[in-house]
Amino acid sequence: MGIKINSILEAPPIPNLENEYWGPGLSNEDDFSIKPFKINVSDQVLDVLKAKLNQPLILTQPLEGVQQQYGMNTNLLTKVIEFWKTKYNWREREQYLNKFPQFKTKIQGLDIHFIHSKPAVTDGKDVVPILLLHGWPGSVREFYELIPILTKLRENKNFVFEVIVPSLPGFGFSDGAVKPGLGVGHMSAMFKILMNRLGFDKFYVHGGNWGFFIGQYMSAFYPNHVLGFHSNMCMSQAYLSELKLVIGSIYPPLVVDKSSEHRMYPLSHTILNYLLELGYVHLHATKPDTIGIALRDSPVGLAAHILEKFSTWTNRDWKNREDGGLELKFKYADLLDNVMIYWVTGCITTSIRLYSEHASLKQFGTKWDQIPVQVPTACVRFENDLAYFSETILEGTFKKLVQINDVQNAGHFAAFEEPELMANDIWSAVDQFRRVHKEATI
Repeated sequence: MGIKINSILEAPPIPNLENEYWGPGLSNEDDFSIKPFKINVSDQVLDVLKAKLNQPLILTQPLEGVQQQYGMNTNLLTKVIEFWKTKYNWREREQYLNKFPQFKTKIQGLDIHFIHSKPAVTDGKDVVPILLLHGWPGSVREFYELIPILTKLRENKNFVFEVIVPSLPGFGFSDGAVKPGLGVGHMSAMFKILMNRLGFDKFYVHGGNWGFFIGQYMSAFYPNHVLGFHSNMCMSQAYLSELKLVIGSIYPPLVVDKSSEHRMYPLSHTILNYLLELGYVHLHATKPDTIGIALRDSPVGLAAHILEKFSTWTNRDWKNREDGGLELKFKYADLLDNVMIYWVTGCITTSIRLYSEHASLKQFGTKWDQIPVQVPTACVRFENDLAYFSETILEGTFKKLVQINDVQNAGHFAAFEEPELMANDIWSAVDQFRRVHKEATI
């Protein structure tokens, strides 16, 4: 029995995923060139969108006394669509979205889009590369307010950031896989290739949502390249962490401080919240192409599916507001930028296929979640995020936790909601990472 338990708990070997091919046909050699890119959507795409938006809205009225508890309130949706039709100007927003230098390069058969923003002034300070990774239903748009904060000098820091923000494969302006199997572990290899191709042998990584999983795998697979990993959605699926989580349900002080106990226990409350908010995951993971047809054909449906998440994932109490609380944190134009990236690229189906790849038996069989992360790691836990994991739980995966901060006034899309708060935590984390590496070389 001991041998069996040990075999279950034993971490698998680090995989070699750098020679995969996800493009059409048989494997071809990649074109290693890096080509400038600008967003330039055709008039035809915009004309189709305009025609669809101008069709009469055929929506079901919400139940009396119901706000967002049944999903997107159609009174709110009607308001958003009216703004989209009458006040949102894509050509102006397109100029805004082109404000940072953008490029494409072919990796494992797919054209990968990315932003590459450098500091305008360095004043002799160290310039350090950081990779920012988004998730679903986000895009590179989440980081537009964060990028300038990271590339601007800070008086009390002896470094400044050079920022790389890719669109995940199948998201936005990056190609989606032609073949099944492209999951977050494989994406970690693609982005390691990207950073190396840009001339960065060592770099920092930040990620949330899917970006967390990609960053975790990058840190686990390539510890000689990732200098430090920062996330606003840290979690651990290590077997011992899951065992601790269950044991903590019997006696919480074993795994979490009294002040934060309510964020993890009782487990029934946590599970209930997951059931309320994560029903879409099962649909995406089992029938992505079916729901993808509906969302690809209807901009109104697409907006409802995406914006609902920006309401309740920002603050779960906003389900009790008819306006969804959206304007408390965001501007409609900014939110529609993100929706438009999904619409004009037609990427909704390829983006949600990632859930299917992540939930596959093949993925579960890899046991990659059991590979410990040995690089310095920092976690910021925002007050209104979907889940909370204590330091005791996180230590099951992350063996060098150098910073954990609890921050109020933000939720799941923290970089989009509160870019200054996110930037402050990233600056602090990288300061810690650099200190750890400096001490290790002494």
